[in-house]
Amino acid sequence: MTAAAALETHGTSGAGVPRPYRVVSREAHAGDTATMGIAPVGEPVAAFSPGQFAMVTAFGVGEVPLSLSGGDGVGLLAHTVRAVGAVTRALWAASPGDLVGVRGPFGTAWDAGSAAGGDALVIAGGLGLAPARPLLRELVMGRDRYRRVVLLIGARTPEDLLYAGELAAWRDGGVEVQVTVDRPDPGWRGHVGLVTTLLRPAGPHPQRTTAFVCGPEIMMRHVADALVELGVPASRVRLSLERNMRCGAGWCGHCQLGPLLLCRDGPVVGYDAAAPLLRVREL
Repeated sequence: MTAAAALETHGTSGAGVPRPYRVVSREAHAGDTATMGIAPVGEPVAAFSPGQFAMVTAFGVGEVPLSLSGGDGVGLLAHTVRAVGAVTRALWAASPGDLVGVRGPFGTAWDAGSAAGGDALVIAGGLGLAPARPLLRELVMGRDRYRRVVLLIGARTPEDLLYAGELAAWRDGGVEVQVTVDRPDPGWRGHVGLVTTLLRPAGPHPQRTTAFVCGPEIMMRHVADALVELGVPASRVRLSLERNMRCGAGWCGHCQLGPLLLCRDGPVVGYDAAAPLLRVREL
C-alpha cells in the first residue's frame, strides 16, 4: 500500500503531501519570534479549529509542527514561530512571496463551546499565547455565551509580550486581561511574578470554570495543580501539550506520552488524563 493510500484508509487523506502556501505577511516580535501569514497557492488544506496545528515545511530544510495562531483557519493561516533550529530559523526568515508547505490540520481543538454558560479562563505563558490567540478570538465573537472570559498572561519581559497591540481590543471585547512579567523594565507598571500569582486574584469559580492553559510544560503543571487546589475539576482544565511531532498521523511514535500520541490524541488534553503522565520523569 502506498503512503497516500494508507493515509486515506486511516481517514487523513491529503495530510501526507504538503500543499504550497505563499507567505503574504510577516510581523516581527521580540528578538527571534515572528508571525507569518500564509495563503494557499492552489487548493487549501481543510479548515482548522483553534488549538489544532499544522506541519509546516521550509522547502529544502524540513518541516515542524506549528499551532494555528491566527488567520481565518480556512484560506489565510497565521503561524507564530520562534527561531530555535534549522527549520524554524528558515520559517522565521521567510518573507512575503516565499513559498512554504502545509500539511494538516492535525490534533484536538480547544473546544471553546464546552465553557458555554460558565466562565472561560485562558492562561498563557510566553509563546503559549500563540495557540491561545484563535481561542480568544472565538470567545470574543461569542462573548454572550459565557459569564466571564478571563485571560492571564505571563511573559519573561515586557518586550517579550506577544500581540501587545491586541490587549486593548480583547478588553473591549469583554475579556478581563491581566499580565505579569518575570523581569520588568524601568517603565513597567504592571504585575511582576509568575503567572500562577494571578490565579487567586482572578477569582475563578470552581464549579463553572473551564480553563485553557498553554505555555512551558512546567508552567502548565503548576497552573493546573493550582486550579485543582482551587476546586476546578481536572477534567475542566485543558492543556496544550508538546512533544517531538514528526508524522502528524499517529504512526511514528515520536510524540508519544505514555498511551497518548499527541499529534492525534492531543495537543489539547484534559488534565485528568495528563496529570499522571506528566509526573513520570521518563515520559
